[in-house]
Amino acid sequence: MALLDILVQLRTSLHFPLSAVHVNHQISSNSADWAEFCTRLCAGHHIPFQVIKVDLKRVPGESLEALARDARYRVFAEQQTDFILLAQHLDDQAETLLLQLLRGAGAKGLSAMGAMSEEGTETLRYLRPLLDVPRGVILDYAALRGLHWVEDESNADISYDRNYLRHRVMPELEKRFPGYRVTFARASRNLAESAQLSDDLARLDLATAVVNGNLRVDALRNLSGARARNLLRYWLAELGIPMPSAGRLENLLQQLCSARDDAQVHISMGDTVIRRYRGEVHLEKKTLAPLLEPALIWSLQDMPDLPWSGGGLVFERTTGQGLSLARLTAAPVTIRLRQGGERLRPDCLRPTRSLKNLLREAGMPPWQRQRLPLLFSGESLAFVPGVGIDCEFRAQEGESGVIVKLERAI
Repeated sequence: MALLDILVQLRTSLHFPLSAVHVNHQISSNSADWAEFCTRLCAGHHIPFQVIKVDLKRVPGESLEALARDARYRVFAEQQTDFILLAQHLDDQAETLLLQLLRGAGAKGLSAMGAMSEEGTETLRYLRPLLDVPRGVILDYAALRGLHWVEDESNADISYDRNYLRHRVMPELEKRFPGYRVTFARASRNLAESAQLSDDLARLDLATAVVNGNLRVDALRNLSGARARNLLRYWLAELGIPMPSAGRLENLLQQLCSARDDAQVHISMGDTVIRRYRGEVHLEKKTLAPLLEPALIWSLQDMPDLPWSGGGLVFERTTGQGLSLARLTAAPVTIRLRQGGERLRPDCLRPTRSLKNLLREAGMPPWQRQRLPLLFSGESLAFVPGVGIDCEFRAQEGESGVIVKLERAI
């Protein structure tokens, strides 16, 4: 309420567009009344307003607070705007720091919230203008302005961790350490700086540790334990993999670096499988499956990109490069999976060779070979991702061609 009141006043003098969104988690029996209160409030100030309902599907053992937060931020990320302002304050910051500390978080988790963060889309920014303001000051402002609001009854329920800290722990801290909020905020800023330095170091290490999108095992082995964990953690985060616990991360590092070179390392992590092959760490989604059709007919007219198990086939028209369109389309063009016995001649100075041997020489991991899309013209194999184009189908200088790339999901 206080933040909205401040923005309404600023809008009059600064003339910026202002709208509001209320996320109805449908947890409380009073949630419809809260939405109605917000609707009336925004209508009175001529603020465009929307209520968005979310369904929280709780998994046993999962925090309802975290589930609700994730749902809110998914809604926020869908908004067509550049900035979303949130009303978190200095007391919220202190509570978040303590919660993260009790969960054993590292420097990044203990950094708590930033006054501006970019955890939405590429263009969306979250602003928290009240982050340095204590709750008491905000309540005094609300009283001075005669503001009215509705209170979520769950805020008094100390079975929730945050509420327990707010009602039982923080008052005791206030008695003994009255300046704890500011001290906690300073600690969070220091930890945020440490986390940034760790990320900067990981980026430097990553620049020489990745080959063809895969992490080199020897790069991990050549680093100290702390630095290797930092690199592995950063690499996983960059690929969108949910962060494992410290123990799980250490176990993963040990398996990747200490297992015999000929050992089959296969580690499940959420919906991702982590494997090691020929000194490189590969990531792949568990849900991948080959096409059900034995062959997919490809259209020359619109030349669409094709989703494929593990990513997609991307087609780009060109001249004098890639596959010759004339020779490729002299017969029906199909995309198939391996059946066995296929042969290809990617090197015009050498004879036709078995695809099995070519894939092995190319260093393609065995689990990827069975899902590899093969491009045929009639019954002739024309192109294999990661191996090359058959000599018969190469575009000549000045000839219309197409470049085909297999882009993997991870």
